[in-house]
Formats: sequence, C-alpha cells, structure tokens
Amino acid sequence: MFNSPFPDVEIPELSVYDYLFTTLEDDDLARIALIDPATGAETTYGQLRGQIDAFAGALAARGVEVGTVLGLLSPNIPAFATVMHGALRAGATVTTINALYTAGEIEKQLKDAGATWLVTVSPFLAQAEAAAAASGIPADHLIVLDGAEGHPNLRELLMEGNPAPEVSFDPATHVAVLPYSSGTTGIPKGVMLSHRNLVANVAQCQVSLDLSHDDRVLAVLPFFHIYGLTVLLNLALQKRASLVTMPKFDLEAFLTNIQNYGCTYLYIAPPMAVALAKHPIVDQFDISTVHTVFSGAAPLDQETAEAAGRRIHARVLQGYGMTESSPVSHAIPVDRTDIPVSSVGPLLPNMQAKLVDTLTGEEITETGPDGATAPGELWMRGPNIMTGYLNRPDATAETLDADGFLHTGDVATWHEGDYFTIVDRAKELIKYKGYQIAPAELEALLLSHPKIMDAAVIGVLDDDKQEIPKAFVVARPDSGLTADEVMEFVAGQVAPHKKIRRVEFIDVIPKSSAGKILRKDLRARENA
Repeated sequence: MFNSPFPDVEIPELSVYDYLFTTLEDDDLARIALIDPATGAETTYGQLRGQIDAFAGALAARGVEVGTVLGLLSPNIPAFATVMHGALRAGATVTTINALYTAGEIEKQLKDAGATWLVTVSPFLAQAEAAAAASGIPADHLIVLDGAEGHPNLRELLMEGNPAPEVSFDPATHVAVLPYSSGTTGIPKGVMLSHRNLVANVAQCQVSLDLSHDDRVLAVLPFFHIYGLTVLLNLALQKRASLVTMPKFDLEAFLTNIQNYGCTYLYIAPPMAVALAKHPIVDQFDISTVHTVFSGAAPLDQETAEAAGRRIHARVLQGYGMTESSPVSHAIPVDRTDIPVSSVGPLLPNMQAKLVDTLTGEEITETGPDGATAPGELWMRGPNIMTGYLNRPDATAETLDADGFLHTGDVATWHEGDYFTIVDRAKELIKYKGYQIAPAELEALLLSHPKIMDAAVIGVLDDDKQEIPKAFVVARPDSGLTADEVMEFVAGQVAPHKKIRRVEFIDVIPKSSAGKILRKDLRARENA
C-alpha cells in the first residue's frame, strides 16, 4: 500500500457553508470574490455571504429543508456561487446539471435525483421548462435567475430579506452535491458527495496548490463539474482569491480576460494547453500575469505541457481525480520540479492507494530497475471518497470495497519519487474536452436507429490528439445508410460533446463469448 508523502491535514467537522463563509475575517469582507466580465460587476466576499444567506432564507420560506434536492442548470456566472452555497446553507442537496444537456437528458437526471426544484437562466429556459414539466416540477419551483414570466427570479428572492434558516445535519453523511458520473462504466449515476467529502478535498488540495488571496483565477472550466466546483470555486473562495467567471471557452475571450483582469492562476483541460502552446493568437495578448497553469480532467502529455509553459512563461502542473473522489486525489506540488509534468504527482494528504494487477488481483509493490512499479489498477481511499451511488447499491459495491477503497478503473504506476503516472484506462469512458462520455449510452442510442443492426463506440484521437467518439456500425443490408446520417441521428438527441464524430461501417462487431464488445479488437483495427 502507498501512503501520501504529506502529513495528514485537519479536516474540520463543518458544513461547506460554515467552512467557507463563517470563517471570513473582517479584512476579507471587502475583498473581491467574483468578477463578471460580461458586465464588469464585482461581488465582494461580504456581499456574497449576504446573498447566500438571503437565498437560503428564500428557499426555506418556500419549504426547502434538509434533504430537499435542487437541480442547478447554469453556466459559470457569479450567481452560480449564490445558488450553490445558498442551497447548501438551507440544507438542500444540489444536483449539478451539464449546461449542454438536452431536455431529455435534464429530465432523466432530475427524475433520478428526485429533484423537486430547478434553477436555471433564461437562455436555457426552453429545455429547462420541458424537463421540469416532464419531471413534475411546477413553474413556481423553477427559478430563472435573470427573470422569466411566471417564474421566481434571483433579485426577487434576495429582496425578500428572509433570514437564513437554522439547520442541523451530520456533515459526514449528509449529501451536499449529487453530480452525475459514468463511474468506471455504463450510464451516468448520481455520486453522493457529503459536506465532509467537499470540505476534505479543499483542505487536502491546499498542500499542493499554492493559491492565495492575491490570486485571480480565470473560472472557465464548468462549475457544474466537480473539478470546477471544488478546485475552481470552493478552493478559490476558501483562500479568498478572486474568480473571473466565463460561461464558455472561447480562446480570444479567454486571453482577453486574462489580460484585462490580470489573472494569475489558470485551471484548464488539455485542449486549452494545446491552444496555449500552438495557437498564433496567443502572442497578441499580454498574459504575463499568469504564474501557474493546472491541468486536469484528462491526460496532458509532456510535450504539450512543456511547450505551453515555455511560451507563456508559467509553470504547468497536472493532477488526477474522479467525480467519486470529490475529485482530486493526486496533484504535482508547486515545489516538486523533479516530477515530470506527464505524471499526476503524489497522493494528497490523508489518502492511501494500492496498485492491483488486473489479471491476478495481486497487489503490486515492487519497483523495477527504472524505479517504477509494474502497471496496476489504482485503488484509493480517503476522506474525500464518495459515500456511494444514489439508489445503486450494486454499482456502489462494485466500485467501493469493504475496506473503503475506490476501484478507479484506471491503470497507473508508482515511482520512487513518490508520484504516480496514469498509463491507461481500464474503464471504457471517453473523455472529450474534459467531458465524460459513456460508450454504452451512445451504443444504446445507435441501436435504436432502424437501419442499424449493431454498433460499438470507442474513443480515438483526432488530429489535435484529443479523444473523440467513433462509432463502428453494422448497417442493415441495402439500407443505404451513410456516415452523415448516423452522425446527424445522434447529434439530434445528445449534448454537443457526446456527438459521434467518426463512423466506420463494419461487417460484424467483435464480441466475447459472453457477448461483451471486444473494444481492444476495435482499437487494434483503428491502429492497424
């Protein structure tokens, strides 16, 4: 077993709200917490806490209580922080919803999570209304932050002046957020993350990520993903840094915001590193304020990371995690220049890990002549590991063992410098621009097409070395089915990141005797 090289950190027995906001000092109240480049509006920490309390009071006055589930469908805007933390302050559980989801996908999540409220913004109102109606959520429980006729809006709720409620729950067991993840396989499941899970991960991250109140963080990675929620939003708020919010990634706007607001810390996914390393437009902006770039959500290769760092004169670091670990489990510390950026760094404090041979089930501990272990599936445990999957004891048992170890499905090696490298994914998830895509979900959709007899989906690399979904399709004889027809069929029913981007017609999908798709054979065909 491998232990974190860091001493354990104290994890306060507090709710997320108490951890982040009751600890504000007088000097913090006037600090800028959030900046909205769309309007130039700034929100201080004192104002933010006041808004959070007022929103919690408005929810409580409408019957929201400990255990109420509230859906949050919003891009990165300052109001996201008010809603998220106001709902947690009221004792509610927040299920964060991908802003790109279709009405059908939103409906599935709302129903599965048992949500009785939904909060959104007017650009998403059409799909939000359809999903709410199909889920039995009435119009007065659909809050439209920027206002829409027939629905409550944020300004009205904050102006009511209702006091924040007194609530009581156990931070170790009460579910704070319910993001959805495909886990190690299959259709998305609700990941139950307690207040303690979220508090622990913010406390753990501070050992490796040297964020301070003088930093300005460009918040472009979505808050509705646990990476954005924990590492961008909550960690920045706990450190009293300033967040510059961006609703979506656009390279020119990204660079403009860095230049205009003097951003110092960038949290990115690998495609953004490719842009920083290669795109000619980068040279047209002064982004010299940036001192640190931290990449996560998908593997970043050494060459791209080093090229990006050289070009913008900043240190580039990488980490690893899963929704099920709140999410960060590994990160390269800022002072460990000996660790290659292609690795994911050491375990965070309070964590333990095992590497397990995927064939024999034996634990791997010995290192070879190169100072590294043989590859094995990464298992890990710590105070940031989820309490389980919502209403899925079967899936929970498959992923969390009796000793509390999360079986990640990722294959890693440990190095004598006490750091890990992820070498492969045993699980079949495709990661496109940091978004997780379950092949099983796309395969089920493809099989519903009348001209498709069988189908399989794998991740392949495009010209930018970015993983994209490719479908192998067995068409009905003489159907005349085309690749464009297949791609259009899928695109009309899923969020943009889930689109099939390549299609190959094949005579038969390779399968095992048990009927499982042999994706390794498809990958071999792709690489032949």
